[in-house]
Amino acid sequence: MQKPVEVYKTEDGTRLLRWFLRHYPGLSTSEFYKLCRGGQIRLNSSRCRGQEILRAGDVIRIPPTLSQYQQENIKKTESGNRFSLADLEKLRTCIIHNDEDIVVFNKPAGLAVQGGTGISKSIDKMAAELFPYDKISLVHRLDKETSGILLVAKNQRAAQILAKEFQDKTARKEYLALLMGNINPKSGVIDNFMVKGRVLEENEKISNDEKSYRAITEYKVISEVAGILSWVSFFPRTGRTHQLRIHSAFSLGAPIVGDTVYGRNQKLDDTLNSVLSTKNLFLFAYRLSFRHPGTNKLITIRAELPDFMRPVIKFLEFKIPE
Repeated sequence: MQKPVEVYKTEDGTRLLRWFLRHYPGLSTSEFYKLCRGGQIRLNSSRCRGQEILRAGDVIRIPPTLSQYQQENIKKTESGNRFSLADLEKLRTCIIHNDEDIVVFNKPAGLAVQGGTGISKSIDKMAAELFPYDKISLVHRLDKETSGILLVAKNQRAAQILAKEFQDKTARKEYLALLMGNINPKSGVIDNFMVKGRVLEENEKISNDEKSYRAITEYKVISEVAGILSWVSFFPRTGRTHQLRIHSAFSLGAPIVGDTVYGRNQKLDDTLNSVLSTKNLFLFAYRLSFRHPGTNKLITIRAELPDFMRPVIKFLEFKIPE
């Protein structure tokens, strides 16, 4: 008999059948149910039917006959996958919520959300390998440079429901950002039009081949260093490309720290330069509220600040919203 396996926190919410198909891809569904009926597969020392929902810390007893399927899985991973096991495990550690319908990542800065030309690593492609028996679908996006909460659907039904939530603006997002300069007024709503990575000026005419988009952002200053920095909550009501970065730089006149596209002329004194010694963008998707596609219950998920932001915010004695 093989050594019992403990269910990881990131596998919490997975059905027992799906767990086996992920770890033993050569195993057929009929053979799995036969092993359950015979008592060879057990969950927490008890007989099981195969549709049980796993929880972190559960113990699964594995029949020795399944070792051949595990070996096949290892060979397939080493030869066929596009990503190393180290890459996939690193992404697995970024999971902050996982169940049958969704998986939520605390995305690191610098990792692309969607694959494409010239992109070797992306969350959508890597998540598809982490969950080979699920249909992974992106329901919203984050810039490559932005860190924080990324919600991903694991089946078509969940994807359709969540996509509608984001389209109807019923999903509420909160970002935290460190801005260069101070803002007045300290709270408000930015409502304007954007075109080609900038704010469209009032009464400005654009060519026929250009298109403008309405962009709305609610903001609130949490703390500030007078004349130098502002710690801000953003609540975007629309989801335009680079919306928060453009609104910070052009509408508020205070670009986000680390923004090399819209804040090229940022200047800091030597003390702050030493504290902010990173090339990362200080824009973080902190909180997301939405209705769960499986239960229809309203849930809120928060993420921890990334390593490069945490010591800076602590040094500045800024608070994180509750």
